[in-house]
Amino acid sequence: MKIPVTLNEMPFTFDTTPSEKLVSALRREKILSVKNSCNTKTCGGCYILLDDKVIASCHIPVGLVKNSKIITLEHFSKTEFYSDIIKGFDKAGISSCGYCNAGKVFLAYEIIKNISQPTREIISNYINHLNDCCVEKDTLVNGILYAYTIHHEKDKTRRNDK
Repeated sequence: MKIPVTLNEMPFTFDTTPSEKLVSALRREKILSVKNSCNTKTCGGCYILLDDKVIASCHIPVGLVKNSKIITLEHFSKTEFYSDIIKGFDKAGISSCGYCNAGKVFLAYEIIKNISQPTREIISNYINHLNDCCVEKDTLVNGILYAYTIHHEKDKTRRNDK
Protein backbone atom coordinates (compact mmCIF):
# COMPACT_ATOMS: atom_id res chain seq x y z
CA MET A 1 0.00 0.00 0.00
CA LYS A 2 1.24 3.51 -0.78
CA ILE A 3 1.24 5.86 2.22
CA PRO A 4 2.13 9.50 1.47
CA VAL A 5 3.88 11.64 4.08
CA THR A 6 6.20 14.60 4.28
CA LEU A 7 9.53 13.22 5.46
CA ASN A 8 12.14 15.76 6.53
CA GLU A 9 10.34 18.52 4.60
CA MET A 10 10.15 16.49 1.37
CA PRO A 11 7.15 14.61 -0.11
CA PHE A 12 7.65 10.89 0.34
CA THR A 13 5.59 7.72 -0.11
CA PHE A 14 6.06 4.57 1.95
CA ASP A 15 5.27 1.43 -0.05
CA THR A 16 4.47 -1.05 2.71
CA THR A 17 1.72 -2.72 4.67
CA PRO A 18 -0.20 -0.31 6.92
CA SER A 19 0.63 -2.42 9.98
CA GLU A 20 4.42 -2.18 9.61
CA LYS A 21 5.94 -0.21 12.46
CA LEU A 22 7.15 3.23 11.44
CA VAL A 23 10.59 2.62 12.92
CA SER A 24 11.15 -0.32 10.54
CA ALA A 25 9.96 1.64 7.50
CA LEU A 26 12.25 4.56 8.37
CA ARG A 27 15.26 2.30 8.91
CA ARG A 28 14.63 0.67 5.54
CA GLU A 29 14.87 4.17 4.03
CA LYS A 30 18.32 4.59 5.64
CA ILE A 31 17.12 6.96 8.36
CA LEU A 32 19.80 5.85 10.79
CA SER A 33 19.05 8.23 13.67
CA VAL A 34 15.92 6.13 14.28
CA LYS A 35 16.89 3.03 16.25
CA ASN A 36 14.82 -0.14 16.58
CA SER A 37 15.75 -1.24 20.06
CA CYS A 38 13.65 -1.45 23.23
CA ASN A 39 10.14 -1.42 21.69
CA THR A 40 8.82 -0.06 25.00
CA LYS A 41 9.04 3.70 24.26
CA THR A 42 11.63 4.15 27.03
CA CYS A 43 15.04 4.26 25.35
CA GLY A 44 14.37 7.26 23.09
CA GLY A 45 16.23 5.69 20.20
CA CYS A 46 13.21 5.61 17.88
CA TYR A 47 11.84 9.07 18.71
CA ILE A 48 10.78 11.39 15.89
CA LEU A 49 8.60 14.46 15.50
CA LEU A 50 5.24 13.56 14.01
CA ASP A 51 3.25 16.68 13.18
CA ASP A 52 5.60 18.48 15.60
CA LYS A 53 4.89 16.11 18.51
CA VAL A 54 7.45 13.71 19.96
CA ILE A 55 6.49 10.09 19.40
CA ALA A 56 8.11 6.69 19.68
CA SER A 57 8.09 5.34 16.14
CA CYS A 58 8.37 1.76 17.45
CA HIS A 59 4.73 1.91 18.55
CA ILE A 60 3.00 3.46 15.59
CA PRO A 61 1.98 1.64 12.41
CA VAL A 62 2.85 3.38 9.14
CA GLY A 63 -0.83 3.34 8.16
CA LEU A 64 -1.60 5.85 10.91
CA VAL A 65 0.86 8.47 9.63
CA LYS A 66 -0.76 8.99 6.22
CA ASN A 67 -0.41 12.65 5.15
CA SER A 68 1.58 13.49 8.30
CA LYS A 69 4.76 15.49 8.64
CA ILE A 70 7.70 13.44 9.97
CA ILE A 71 10.95 15.04 11.12
CA THR A 72 13.90 12.85 12.10
CA LEU A 73 17.06 13.82 13.93
CA GLU A 74 18.96 13.91 10.62
CA HIS A 75 16.87 16.86 9.49
CA PHE A 76 16.34 18.48 12.89
CA SER A 77 20.10 18.56 13.49
CA LYS A 78 20.38 21.23 10.77
CA THR A 79 18.19 23.69 12.70
CA GLU A 80 19.08 26.54 15.03
CA PHE A 81 16.84 24.95 17.67
CA TYR A 82 19.03 21.84 17.62
CA SER A 83 22.14 24.00 17.94
CA ASP A 84 20.72 25.67 21.06
CA ILE A 85 19.90 22.27 22.59
CA ILE A 86 23.37 20.91 21.91
CA LYS A 87 24.98 24.03 23.40
CA GLY A 88 22.91 23.49 26.55
CA PHE A 89 23.84 19.82 26.63
CA ASP A 90 27.53 20.69 26.17
CA LYS A 91 27.36 23.19 29.03
CA ALA A 92 25.91 20.44 31.27
CA GLY A 93 28.69 18.04 30.23
CA ILE A 94 26.42 15.73 28.25
CA SER A 95 28.24 13.70 25.64
CA SER A 96 25.80 11.67 23.62
CA CYS A 97 26.37 7.99 22.91
CA GLY A 98 24.42 8.05 19.64
CA TYR A 99 21.94 5.45 20.82
CA CYS A 100 19.37 7.63 22.57
CA ASN A 101 20.14 11.06 21.07
CA ALA A 102 16.76 11.46 19.38
CA GLY A 103 14.87 10.95 22.63
CA LYS A 104 16.93 13.46 24.61
CA VAL A 105 16.97 16.09 21.87
CA PHE A 106 13.31 15.83 20.90
CA LEU A 107 12.07 15.83 24.50
CA ALA A 108 14.25 18.91 25.16
CA TYR A 109 12.72 20.54 22.07
CA GLU A 110 9.18 19.77 23.22
CA ILE A 111 9.86 21.15 26.72
CA ILE A 112 11.54 24.34 25.45
CA LYS A 113 8.83 24.93 22.84
CA ASN A 114 5.77 24.19 24.99
CA ILE A 115 6.56 25.04 28.61
CA SER A 116 6.93 28.74 29.37
CA GLN A 117 8.86 28.37 32.64
CA PRO A 118 10.16 24.80 33.03
CA THR A 119 11.30 23.88 36.52
CA ARG A 120 13.57 21.01 37.51
CA GLU A 121 10.50 19.12 38.74
CA ILE A 122 8.52 19.64 35.52
CA ILE A 123 11.46 18.55 33.39
CA SER A 124 12.16 15.53 35.62
CA ASN A 125 8.54 14.41 35.31
CA TYR A 126 8.64 14.96 31.56
CA ILE A 127 11.74 12.78 31.03
CA ASN A 128 11.08 10.30 33.84
CA HIS A 129 10.02 7.50 31.45
CA LEU A 130 13.39 7.52 29.64
CA ASN A 131 15.89 4.84 30.57
CA ASP A 132 19.17 6.10 31.97
CA CYS A 133 21.21 5.47 28.87
CA CYS A 134 24.40 7.49 28.82
CA VAL A 135 23.28 10.46 30.93
CA GLU A 136 22.02 10.67 34.49
CA LYS A 137 18.61 12.29 34.78
CA ASP A 138 19.87 15.26 36.85
CA THR A 139 22.51 16.02 34.23
CA LEU A 140 19.89 15.85 31.46
CA VAL A 141 17.63 18.20 33.45
CA ASN A 142 20.56 20.64 33.71
CA GLY A 143 21.21 20.38 29.97
CA ILE A 144 17.58 21.10 29.16
CA LEU A 145 17.53 24.10 31.51
CA TYR A 146 20.72 25.46 29.91
CA ALA A 147 19.24 24.89 26.44
CA TYR A 148 16.03 26.65 27.47
CA THR A 149 18.01 29.68 28.66
CA ILE A 150 20.18 29.77 25.53
CA HIS A 151 17.19 29.51 23.23
CA HIS A 152 15.08 32.11 25.02
CA GLU A 153 17.95 34.59 25.41
CA LYS A 154 18.39 34.47 21.61
CA ASP A 155 14.65 34.89 21.20
CA LYS A 156 14.66 37.90 23.53
CA THR A 157 17.55 39.46 21.59
CA ARG A 158 15.72 38.97 18.29
CA ARG A 159 12.59 40.66 19.65
CA ASN A 160 14.61 43.59 21.00
CA ASP A 161 16.37 44.06 17.65
CA LYS A 162 13.05 44.60 15.85
